Amino acid sequence: MDERQDRLMGVKVAAVVVTYNRLEKLKKVLAALERQTRRPDALVLLDNASTDGTREFLDAYQGPFDRIDVTHLSVNTGGAGGFSAGMNRGYALGADFVWVMDDDGYPEPEALERLEAGYQAAVQVSGPNVPFACSMVKFIDGTICEMNNPVPTWDWGRALALGVNVVTVERCSFVSVLIPRWVLEMYGLPYKEYFIWFDDAEYTTRISRTCPGVQVLDSVVIHDMGRNKGVNFGMIDEHNAWKFRHGIRNEASYHLHHEGRAEYLLFCATVERQMRRGGVDPRLRVQMTKELLAAVRFNPVIDYPTPSAEVAELGA
Repeated sequence: MDERQDRLMGVKVAAVVVTYNRLEKLKKVLAALERQTRRPDALVLLDNASTDGTREFLDAYQGPFDRIDVTHLSVNTGGAGGFSAGMNRGYALGADFVWVMDDDGYPEPEALERLEAGYQAAVQVSGPNVPFACSMVKFIDGTICEMNNPVPTWDWGRALALGVNVVTVERCSFVSVLIPRWVLEMYGLPYKEYFIWFDDAEYTTRISRTCPGVQVLDSVVIHDMGRNKGVNFGMIDEHNAWKFRHGIRNEASYHLHHEGRAEYLLFCATVERQMRRGGVDPRLRVQMTKELLAAVRFNPVIDYPTPSAEVAELGA
């Protein structure tokens, strides 16, 4: 464990950005990263087979980073597949931390500097097992982003009471989260098979079983997500059903295979109740019920990161 603390003295951070057909927002993300008071040492860009000119833009992109690493996937693997591949790439580059974010989240100029400082302060209070540090996520109007609130621990204010500007959390989204290298080695990568939704919730829950993560309250990211609304299963319609199909299958699989049959059945009942109360179209309800059943056979295995013999450590 002491080794982990020693590595904090010379931290090297790889920012991992996953993108799919959001070129204009991606440009804003990159501009925000360029303005960081503590700039990432490497920038890992994962293009999920975009068709809007992203490939050409990224191939020509030259930013003020020590290393820019661009990967174009041949097929769209969703956010889950992109984050898995991007985090693996950051690990292969030798980074001590990966800073994971989506392509519509704009970190404020001091976001990484404060995230890093908050993580180190949390380690001083809680020990070297702190598995992640996430940012405060705000909507474009400055209010809290409803979809990206972390789940706090029962004693969330413990470090705050000692003057450390963090609260302890059990899980968070991938909008802005700093994850140390040892976590990737010990707990592996997100389930790439999830494609979209619940991949971040499952992963941060997985890595915080021994010690909670932290939310750094003065590290702020603006999430440009269109509408600032939370999610429940009564909201399913023709436009978002494809996301809910993945999310319901993924979460049902997690409850069944990692928590047990009782939690799975409780989740199934919750989904059915919320769909009924929300007046979801009966045809869509049938589709979602099929996903609940599909979860029985859907149980991905954990992939672990692989170092690359081709790439020397950052800064070497």
